[in-house]
Amino acid sequence: MTQTSTLRIPHTLALLLFLMVAALIATWLVPQGFFAEDPETGRILPGSYEVVAEREVLSPLELFTAIPRAFVEAGPIIFFLFIIGGVLAIVRATGTIDALLGRLLDRFSDRPGMLILAVVFVFALASSAVGSSGEYVPFVLILVALCRAMRLDAMTAVGMVVAGYGVGYGVAAFNQYTVVVAQDIAGLPTYSGWPVRLGLLVLFVLIAVHHVWRYAEGVRRDPSTSLALGGPPAGAETPEHYPPLDVRHITIVLAFFAALGVGVWGIATRGWYLNELGACFLVLGLVAAAIGRLGPSRASEKFIDGARDLTETAILVGIARGIALIMEDGQILHTIVHYLSLPLSMVGAELSAVGMMLIQAVLNLFIPSGSGQAYVTMPLMTPLADLVEIPRQVAVLAYQMGDGFTNMIIPTNAILMGILGVAGISYASWFRFCLPLIIKLYAAGAVVLVLAVMFGFS
Repeated sequence: MTQTSTLRIPHTLALLLFLMVAALIATWLVPQGFFAEDPETGRILPGSYEVVAEREVLSPLELFTAIPRAFVEAGPIIFFLFIIGGVLAIVRATGTIDALLGRLLDRFSDRPGMLILAVVFVFALASSAVGSSGEYVPFVLILVALCRAMRLDAMTAVGMVVAGYGVGYGVAAFNQYTVVVAQDIAGLPTYSGWPVRLGLLVLFVLIAVHHVWRYAEGVRRDPSTSLALGGPPAGAETPEHYPPLDVRHITIVLAFFAALGVGVWGIATRGWYLNELGACFLVLGLVAAAIGRLGPSRASEKFIDGARDLTETAILVGIARGIALIMEDGQILHTIVHYLSLPLSMVGAELSAVGMMLIQAVLNLFIPSGSGQAYVTMPLMTPLADLVEIPRQVAVLAYQMGDGFTNMIIPTNAILMGILGVAGISYASWFRFCLPLIIKLYAAGAVVLVLAVMFGFS
């Protein structure tokens, strides 16, 4: 059955190219300006915004030169996706994934709610604790296949992953990429206020779980309500019979979690990220091929097949980075920050806190990097918070929510686009699924921020 919708969003590639054109036009219309930066720390100096004396006009040629530059800058996530696709294809060729799915299906086949709760909570906790995000990509195909076997769909699988990721970042307790950076800029003790944020994590996880569960129950009752249009992605087909989970499969599963654990440890303690994480999974691929007795030639063929399946995803990730490059080249990012911050000084502290969250949400479309957004906005929001009598801890929380929740829906987020590509979900379908959840999270976030100001969360 072909589903129709009044909301018609073009193909994701076309949408991203339209946004690049819009960004270029904006550089012709929006005043170009910048804030001065501290030469030692690189932080923006509040009150230093100036309009450039002579406008620099970007030519339409910039649209085309920005794309290859964007591919270079997005190289780590692009090649990480290729590695993940290849390694998972090797692991699947050993029969491990199918055997594991069979065992999980036996345990959760009649309890999808428990599966959704467990996955969302674990992913949210990992994002909250150590800033995990790209590490979730390997789980997507596994969860897609599991959900299909449980009479659910790929959207349910992606919803579990992205909801955990977004909530974990939105109310992170310890995330080194967001909490640590923002608190340092705001002059707050590192990790201060973590018990409150950990309690909020539980609240927001329950909101996310309820949203995904209601959708999943609707799909189980009536498959025609599924928003996951099109066929399943390569490698996600559900077999009719699952092999038994033997010692070889268990060993490969343990190797998988060992690789993931080493990667997370390195990220948390050694400053690793995608390059080192990709190396961990390459080692996993070699180990899985050896244990599964695939042989060099067959393992190589499977790796190439798996990487090939993610070519479209890699292209979308590269194009997404080009939007921010256009705005950086056109010197309008700081202008957007400056003018969005002005209205906050005109309302009360409670509304200002909510306004900070909404401003951060808008800016995240242009600055999808959590730490990058903190460096651009927190030097402005911190003195502004002092001016309107908002505790600095609340300003940090507003930044976290604006950054983390919006990560779940903006097309400029490379991790999100990678997850959607792996699962075979169009951005249009994801937007329809995610928008109501975003509204719920921001409504709850607004209430939390108002209460945080009233009770002096510091």
